[in-house]
Amino acid sequence: MVNPFDTREMAAGYARYRPPVHQRVIGLARPYLRSAEPIRRALDVGCGAGLSTRALDPLAAEIYGLEPAAGMLAWRQEIAPSAHFVVGAAEALPFARRSIDLLAAAGSLNYAPLERFFPEAARVLSARGLLLVYDYSPGRTFRSGDGLDAWFEEFLRRYPAPASGSRKLNPEILGALDCGFSLRGHSEFAVGLPLAPDFYREYVLTGTNVAAAAGRGVPESEVRAWCNATLPAVWGGGQAREVLFHGYFACLSPETSRD
Repeated sequence: MVNPFDTREMAAGYARYRPPVHQRVIGLARPYLRSAEPIRRALDVGCGAGLSTRALDPLAAEIYGLEPAAGMLAWRQEIAPSAHFVVGAAEALPFARRSIDLLAAAGSLNYAPLERFFPEAARVLSARGLLLVYDYSPGRTFRSGDGLDAWFEEFLRRYPAPASGSRKLNPEILGALDCGFSLRGHSEFAVGLPLAPDFYREYVLTGTNVAAAAGRGVPESEVRAWCNATLPAVWGGGQAREVLFHGYFACLSPETSRD
């Protein structure tokens, strides 16, 4: 089976039509990251097309993105030209001991073998290094009005999401793991972003449920036509409306001293 994330089409969709949620989350998490000054080196694990890597730019002098699906990195220079990217896995970080000051993972640990990732994270983090884990749900709710929720439910009914094999994670689960890390701070959030209906259409077309529909023989043009026919009534015109993205972030640090 083709990995839907390991394609130039998915990379292009992420590069062009993913709302800028990562920057907002990093802004919310920054007070929990011990230092207001830029750190030396940050690593974004499971960086996708590089949007989450770019969001780390205000935090670190040197930024790396690590992504197992090479196809997702096709737009890396356009998205984050100052960052360095490498193909690799969360459970085998290709970095030296104590070389990373901030390790970030945006929705990627749901798929990683945690029993192998956390020892690697402890190995590469510096003496005061931190692990920032965050994730957020698809934008499916208006700040005001419930029309988008109903539309999104029908969207998923028509084009179901594939079985992903991902695990549920949240601050409570992360804090209870016997993984050698302690939870230092966390918060839930609802980030609101004004999105025009045309942009929102392109955004939802980057979903894995659309890729799964294509794998079943449903052409992308059919999904696009359905969106074109139904979204204008939901939006009530062409003006941007605020869409909410609900999620969490959690800051963790290794429990053992590594002096």
